[in-house]
Amino acid sequence: MQSPDAPTPGEKSGLAQLERKAGLEIGSIDLMPIVETGLGVSNLKEIAGCRSRLRRLSFGAGDYTLDVGMRWSLDEAELAHARAAMVVESRAGGLEPPVDTVFIELRETEAFEASARRALALGFQGKLCIHPSQVGPVNDAFSPTEEETTRARRIVAAFDEAEAAGSASIQVDGYFVDYPIVEKARRTLALAERIAARG
Repeated sequence: MQSPDAPTPGEKSGLAQLERKAGLEIGSIDLMPIVETGLGVSNLKEIAGCRSRLRRLSFGAGDYTLDVGMRWSLDEAELAHARAAMVVESRAGGLEPPVDTVFIELRETEAFEASARRALALGFQGKLCIHPSQVGPVNDAFSPTEEETTRARRIVAAFDEAEAAGSASIQVDGYFVDYPIVEKARRTLALAERIAARG
């Protein structure tokens, strides 16, 4: 019989030893694997469900396109399947939204910004950067605009008022709003608040 004070398998790992030496809580350091092969994309369900120190995944298109023999184009249409799988399996596995791949065409500013917007639209929470000039555009792409934040506030306020009066679906500025839409608006506001708190 194992002693209740015996370390768990995770506590025996090298990371756990480093955390202990640094006075950190065991398990406080998390890992973000980069999925960058056909085998990795094929096994996303298992990877996302492994739980051990894993809070989010990231996508590596350079190695992925090499591995599967794809041409990595500026519009990245060939990455749609892998990106969608990353988002869906992350959600199914209870992880945070994934982080999107780097963009290697450093002089293609418009294509890079379009790549960041595409990743956001697909459900990624951010994008890996390989050059300092990419950080600002990525932050801009993944931060709610003032217009989006204002609209989210209107949606939440109107829905809360309607719900208190017994209605679970309303229109706000000609936009149909029910529980999924108001939840999305609340997430927008929460993200805006986190960004504002970090200055």
